[in-house]
Amino acid sequence: MRVNPIRFEWTIKPFLLFVLIGSWSCTANEHSSQKGTALPNILVILTDDQGYPTLGSYGGNIVQTPHLDQLASEGVLFTDAYVTSQCTPTRASFLTGQYTTSHKMWHVIGWYGYPWATMAESAFREQFPRASFTVAKGLQKAGYKTGIFGKWHLTTNQDGHYRGLQSSAAPHYGFDFAPEVLGDEHFKKGADRGIQLLTQQSLDFINKQQESPWFCFLSHHMIHGKVVAPDSLVAKYEQQGYGSEGPNRALYLAGLELIDWSVGRIVEGLKEIGEYNNTVIVFVSDNGGIDRRHEIKNLSYSAPEGFEFAANLKEYENDPLRGGKGSIYEGGVRVPMIIRWPGHGIENRQISTPVHIIDLAPTFMEIAGAASQGHLEGESLVNLLNGADTKYLAQRPIYQYYPFYDLLWGLTPCASIRIGDYKLIEFFGDRVDARHTYRMGKHIELYNLSEDIGETTNLAEKEKERSQELLDKLHQWFLDIDVNPPTKNPHYKPEKAFENTREKPDWLLMQ
Repeated sequence: MRVNPIRFEWTIKPFLLFVLIGSWSCTANEHSSQKGTALPNILVILTDDQGYPTLGSYGGNIVQTPHLDQLASEGVLFTDAYVTSQCTPTRASFLTGQYTTSHKMWHVIGWYGYPWATMAESAFREQFPRASFTVAKGLQKAGYKTGIFGKWHLTTNQDGHYRGLQSSAAPHYGFDFAPEVLGDEHFKKGADRGIQLLTQQSLDFINKQQESPWFCFLSHHMIHGKVVAPDSLVAKYEQQGYGSEGPNRALYLAGLELIDWSVGRIVEGLKEIGEYNNTVIVFVSDNGGIDRRHEIKNLSYSAPEGFEFAANLKEYENDPLRGGKGSIYEGGVRVPMIIRWPGHGIENRQISTPVHIIDLAPTFMEIAGAASQGHLEGESLVNLLNGADTKYLAQRPIYQYYPFYDLLWGLTPCASIRIGDYKLIEFFGDRVDARHTYRMGKHIELYNLSEDIGETTNLAEKEKERSQELLDKLHQWFLDIDVNPPTKNPHYKPEKAFENTREKPDWLLMQ
């Protein structure tokens, strides 16, 4: 049976990573036996720059998200799901099951940097290696047919670039199929950043897999800027009183609705071919939303200390979380994640155990019955989903590591560790504070996230013993993984400290 072509009904919603994984239910097994396998399918939908509160099920009340909310009611909603704060590193961590400190792609590609800043930035890997383990390769070995659709952003060479992975290169990364990379027409005013086409291409791929279980990675470009959306949908929000300036401009809200529509169409297509209850679904965003982007061009200052960054873009408030895309605070790294796994009694549940996107690869490998492959740093979530005793997950450390600057988002070199309710952040030599003001000097912050999800009250001085304990554990992690955090920059120039460039200085070319 062929899936029906897209019927564009404006019931569209937020944009995230949506992973569908097959169920072990009776119905699923009956259907999969027709394909000669009892393995479940896996579908991942990854959205771009979609913030925590953009879904109704996460407290959003501006854009209606009925399809995502329905998915949450049929599965598990994770309240404390973590990624990295930007596109490239999250994608690398998802595919490898590793923290950025292992795959070394902690920075967005292609290269840009702040070579005259206070601290010396650490060099990062600029191309995802063909030889690296990926979850797609692991699932291939387990008998899955694999496809990738949409944003790639892991190479800037002949294999692919920001918009997509070249079909000729897809096998090198574990994918049996990748469509033609999206053209410019999908990113022009009135278009949709390819959502309709990528949704249909994914369904076409799924429909062709009659003999094997499948892994489909749908990596949407929405709601990354420059945001575009069909004029008729933008008009809907203009008629509701939303204007052309953010936060909550009509164009942005239209893009969020478009994401929800894609999820609804995917679900509809899976039901049409009898695969919905043979598929586990995970939906997650690659990083937090854009609550505030700083102006970093043509800045006037003689020394950086005390400089206050102005905003040049505001898209959607991330309240109750602090910060947004690019930030080490919760608004940058805590995202919506939903998993639907039919037949496992996990309907309409919330899980507050902290999880990380590196956990998805080992989860998929266990679901597929695959042997352990690669150097996976995440933990399988199968027991957590099944309701087994997982106290070890609740108390394991969750790390973030950013040895570089990205002042668009107020990011300076830093790292964090979360254990249980407490999160400690170490700024290695400077920071941008809550008032968007630049401050020099090493700095420690400690938050009790169970009582202060907005990270408003720094407990580092009040709870010195706990702060030191977490700081020691963070530093021990650096030693265990052989990572050297940034140190003072020998090329520091106060008058150029905030200068961003895409041209590597001579001393970096020699590294």
